[in-house]
Amino acid sequence: MTKDGGTRDGGKQDKKAQQYGVTPQSVDFNDWYNEVVKKADLADNSPVAGAMVVRPYGSALWENIQRWLDDRFKATGHESLIFPTLIPMGFITREADHVEGFAPELFTVNKIGTEELAEPYVMRPTSETIIGHMWSGWLNSYRDLPFLHYQWGSVFRAELRTKAFLRTSEFYWHEGHTAHADEPGARAEVRQMLDIYHEFCRDVLALPVVRGEKTASERFAGAVATYSIEGMMRDGKALQSGTSHYLGQNFSRAFDVKFQTREQKEELAFTTSWAISSRIIGAIIMTHGDDFGLIMPPRIAPIQVVVIPVGRKDNFDEMVAEGEKLAAELRAQGVRVKVDQRDGVTNGFKYNDWELKGVPVRIELGPRDLESGVVVVKNRNGDEKETLPRAEAVAGMTARLDGIHDWLLERATTFMLEHTVPVEDFGTFAAKIEEGHWVRAYHCGDADCEKSVKEATKATTRNVPLDDAEFFNESGEGPCVKCGKPGAYGKRVIFGRQY
Repeated sequence: MTKDGGTRDGGKQDKKAQQYGVTPQSVDFNDWYNEVVKKADLADNSPVAGAMVVRPYGSALWENIQRWLDDRFKATGHESLIFPTLIPMGFITREADHVEGFAPELFTVNKIGTEELAEPYVMRPTSETIIGHMWSGWLNSYRDLPFLHYQWGSVFRAELRTKAFLRTSEFYWHEGHTAHADEPGARAEVRQMLDIYHEFCRDVLALPVVRGEKTASERFAGAVATYSIEGMMRDGKALQSGTSHYLGQNFSRAFDVKFQTREQKEELAFTTSWAISSRIIGAIIMTHGDDFGLIMPPRIAPIQVVVIPVGRKDNFDEMVAEGEKLAAELRAQGVRVKVDQRDGVTNGFKYNDWELKGVPVRIELGPRDLESGVVVVKNRNGDEKETLPRAEAVAGMTARLDGIHDWLLERATTFMLEHTVPVEDFGTFAAKIEEGHWVRAYHCGDADCEKSVKEATKATTRNVPLDDAEFFNESGEGPCVKCGKPGAYGKRVIFGRQY
């Protein structure tokens, strides 16, 4: 990959791709993704239909994601708790929109051993219902509020077409659930969490995302309003990367979540829910990869620097020991480092392997480098190697990693802006969608009209950008791109094909 984000020389590209065994993005993006997930040791298929096994490298990435978000949640006053995986079927059916939205995806447990259950359980698709049930017993007075809760765990939703991290029947996430004494407090919570997700994507994952509100037909089942962050992948498709929902009093009404107000009146609580799932790993892969594999955002990478000792058989152990000394110096700077101690494997294989895994920086250390007090440094996002004094390489590593983060964010932002276009007529709309663009267009807000757009182009509304969103937030008026009726939102809606 060149400095501007393009591909390298074609012949070199084909030869290197064959060496990796990875189909280049430019040949088949879907195959590239599936192969990178497996060959970078992120995840593998499992004997359970629709489920994946997350391998140590992928698990370490998810742990880093959890760690950052968990610290952020606690800093804003939220407390973690743990709820059962099984939920009584009767809970799911209490909120009409909720059951309608999730019924096709539910996993049901009908017996324990040989005994039929009087009431089936469902495997947790989300936990608004069971949490609402428990809140009804915990909540008494306005003095108890707000409830600021979240949990980490698995959820289960049947998927016919699975894809590791993006769509699996069991996946991993946190789900936040909060209850408030009034609507303004609940809505402020919804926006706070959306902004935390935006901050996380931009400042940690180097992902540019668009904050906006979902149209009515795309809302979470049972929500009054749903807000999302939407990212563009390198093939132009959208990935909903996080959501935050204002639930109003819908679930409180269904589960009797009431409290005594200051005026000694009985009131239903106003509730929210919000989540980012393991599909954010799919976003990292598809936003930051290139024809040769993954590029890990440095601030979340399980391994930020790999040290490769370069030596002969008779001095390899010595070079490994020197590599460990160098790694200790880098760890003292707060850098996550691994020394590749594999013997009997060529240096070229190691270089290719770590490039495929996307480690942001590679350091090569050989006997002559040691004598000269230098190391050879190569960034994953560049072609050139640098020979630097050892002390300089160590002292400048944090700045180097920050520079790679900035490069990734700029590259992804430029790609998104270049592949998002405003259109006025449906012919241009359909053509741009087919070319792999996002389209910004006025829309009437009618669900049937929205459905007809999807049937004709396979594009869905992604969101209506917020007034203070970083991208595409301009106000305006115009006729619906499909039916010609007046636009409903006072601005253009983002449409795109989605994962």
